[in-house]
Amino acid sequence: MDTGERLGRPRVYVAPVLEHFLNPRNVGEITDADGVGVLGDPACGDHFKVWIRVQDGILAEVKYKVFGCPAAVATCSMMSELATGKTVDEAYELDDLDILVALGGLPEAKEHCSNHAATALHKAIEDYVFRKTNEERGRDPR
Repeated sequence: MDTGERLGRPRVYVAPVLEHFLNPRNVGEITDADGVGVLGDPACGDHFKVWIRVQDGILAEVKYKVFGCPAAVATCSMMSELATGKTVDEAYELDDLDILVALGGLPEAKEHCSNHAATALHKAIEDYVFRKTNEERGRDPR
């Protein structure tokens, strides 16, 4: 048994990861989104873009486009499901571990994808807060 298996890390993609890769949820863009987050990783070549629509302080819609490996697609798909319906603050608290646990784990070499998906979501929320604050102050929110 190797170290990854002892730590509960799968050595291959588990069923929920494959399901989210083969049937990704919430893929696409949101026209006139309330917030947009972009993250690229030159080390592995993955690129993440997340759009959010907020209604009454709740993430009513979370969409994304990702260019990357199966783990990148699966983590974005799961992130979008976990974040949709949460308050802005609750969604901002979602992290890579929440995504990993919900997916049943990833091989150690792919765990960074869950961090990237969470970070892209956080950037979209930060963009939303920035726009909202500027709008409230009478500034151009874009």
